[in-house]
Amino acid sequence: MKRTHISVAALLLAAQLGGGCASTTATTASTTPAAESTSDLTKATTRTLAGSTASAVSTSDALLDKPISSFQVVSEQFADLRVLRYQVPGFEELEPQQKELLYYLYEAALCGRDISYDQNHKHNLRVRRTLEAIWPANQQQISATTNTQRVDEANKLNVYTKRVWFSNGIHHHYSTRKFVPECSPAYFAQLVKSVDAGTLPLEKGETVDQFLAAITPVIFDANLNAKRVNQEKDADLLVTSANNFYEGVTQKEAEDFYAKKIDKKDQRPVSYGLNSKLMKDEKGNIVERTWKVGGMYGEALTQVVYWLGKAVDVAENPEQKLALQRLVQYYTTGDLKTWDDYNIAWVRDTKSRTDVVNGFIEVYGDPLGYRASYESVVSFKDLEATKRIKAIGDQAQWFEDNSPILPKHKKKNVVGITAKVITTVVESGDAAPATPIGINLPNATWIRKEHGSKSVNLGNIVDAYGMADAGGSLDEFAYNDEEKARARKFAGLAGKLHTDMHEVIGHASGQINPGVGTPKETLKSYASAIEEGRADLVALYYLMDPKLVQLGVVPSLEVGKAEYDNYIRNGLMGQLVRLPLGETVEEAHMRNRQMVAKWAYEKGKKANVIEKVTKDGKTYFKVNDYQKLRGLFGQLLRELQRLTSEGDYAAAKNLIETYGVKVDPVLHKEVLARYAKLNIAPYAGFIQPKLVPVEQGGKIVDVKVEYPSDFAQQMLDYGRKYKFLPNYN
Repeated sequence: MKRTHISVAALLLAAQLGGGCASTTATTASTTPAAESTSDLTKATTRTLAGSTASAVSTSDALLDKPISSFQVVSEQFADLRVLRYQVPGFEELEPQQKELLYYLYEAALCGRDISYDQNHKHNLRVRRTLEAIWPANQQQISATTNTQRVDEANKLNVYTKRVWFSNGIHHHYSTRKFVPECSPAYFAQLVKSVDAGTLPLEKGETVDQFLAAITPVIFDANLNAKRVNQEKDADLLVTSANNFYEGVTQKEAEDFYAKKIDKKDQRPVSYGLNSKLMKDEKGNIVERTWKVGGMYGEALTQVVYWLGKAVDVAENPEQKLALQRLVQYYTTGDLKTWDDYNIAWVRDTKSRTDVVNGFIEVYGDPLGYRASYESVVSFKDLEATKRIKAIGDQAQWFEDNSPILPKHKKKNVVGITAKVITTVVESGDAAPATPIGINLPNATWIRKEHGSKSVNLGNIVDAYGMADAGGSLDEFAYNDEEKARARKFAGLAGKLHTDMHEVIGHASGQINPGVGTPKETLKSYASAIEEGRADLVALYYLMDPKLVQLGVVPSLEVGKAEYDNYIRNGLMGQLVRLPLGETVEEAHMRNRQMVAKWAYEKGKKANVIEKVTKDGKTYFKVNDYQKLRGLFGQLLRELQRLTSEGDYAAAKNLIETYGVKVDPVLHKEVLARYAKLNIAPYAGFIQPKLVPVEQGGKIVDVKVEYPSDFAQQMLDYGRKYKFLPNYN
């Protein structure tokens, strides 16, 4: 629940602005599957950074003033997806031991990637391995045939295969809707029959014809397993969701199962259900299959543990070593108390330059919010860029004390917030190819309250987005020249600060009343959207506070105005490019942003705080009073914190369903038409760098970074090297 992702839709709107990102986003976590405010991404080949004179502003921001290097960030574009590349600056300057450690963590991360496929849908691994088996034959159709129809079919299958790789399965990584190939089932079947049967993922005793009869509807029937995560109100969210977290269990059965386990008076509850599949045994009893060595996903987790064990031996210090040892113990035992012990040790490791997120962490993929997807982010601290985010983290108690939330919901003693900008080395599982740009962990509220949290901004990911040349959205959707000029000057810094504050003081703020229970228990399917909205509102509220000028992280409150413009524009219009016409909003981050923006628009109508304007037949949203808008953000923040602290499910449902779900079909159609002219995919993800060890005498003496440029080839290589799980688990 603590992730910020980024969308190319947001990138586009901010592409001409000048560097930076904002939170939900995406996401993500956590997380703005990628946030997603209109200032999420920004770029300019030459510019003047608004905050470059402020002492806390990173020198990495200033680097964007220079012409973009020859490094090719954009690799390719297909469907609604864009594939990018990122660099790992500063890796060469690390100590040899730190490089070796990062290499081991890199291998551990990738060894678990197949878990994500299986978690997303039970047939995903078999589908992906089928597509990889026929990939060479399909390429031959493109290069060797003069039949234009067959070439067209082959190209369509290529696109489908890449979409499966990008989304870690057959459902869209963000909308979670199933997508199907545009080629014909007959062409697919002919291709399958043309390859050696030994390369196909056949089950024992299965013929190719039987295999085709089973796999074809899984791939081509759009109505079969149509949604990976269903969030429609009044539906059985488990029966209607196609993820592999539950099997043969209804929503009521699952909720009753955990109601008997959970003690709401427990001040330090474990994260029930986090690392298991819930299903029925042969006697019809509901049981949990734990993800651990020797359990479900044991083959892959054995490899993860092997590499983590090697990392333990070269840890930077005792604190990091203890954290890694406890992570190994957790994967070995599956014990959720050990997971908490690991998170506490991880939070306490504040001295290490290198770091890793590895585990079953974010619960966006479970409509009930219990089970977490596997992910890993391997990184090291950007020492200079951390100054900006640290300046905010050091003042966490001031922000809490001055928050508009009710006094009884404030933390009296904010502890242990570690804020930094990181340089990402590799991402895997739920964090790749689509990546978060900000992370705040751990997710357990009691650990954050008692031991603190780590908040990070993925600096080199943000920079890569910023260098991905995409323009036109600002001119298309911003209302006037004043708004555009402010965006070009300040939105880059504003976006970065939004991400920083979303993660550092947003997720870490507030407290739950004793005996209420965690949000996943009380707010249920609305918990993620409410939590992301709460963190966004903390950031939005303080972006217009003079405290930021005092801290030296912004030159003026014009930075806040730029973010307000962007957030409203994206929440009410920009993010609609992610939805097919006629669809409602279901993804948590999108619900959050629309809920915040639409609520503020509706509540401010009488005072004309936000004005809906039609100019030359086009719709625009113009902020007329920034201080009143800040006041509205504060009011909504108070309410979101209240319903979180008190577990008010009815209020959470009413807010999301009233403001966050329904879409104006006329405005939606207009936005899609205007955006289509820009010819830029609304989602983006990354090819991962490759770490190559240099050995002498059987020992690693150095590690080099390579930058692959072929997305398909990397996916094929990963499929071969990190194949540890059976087709069905």
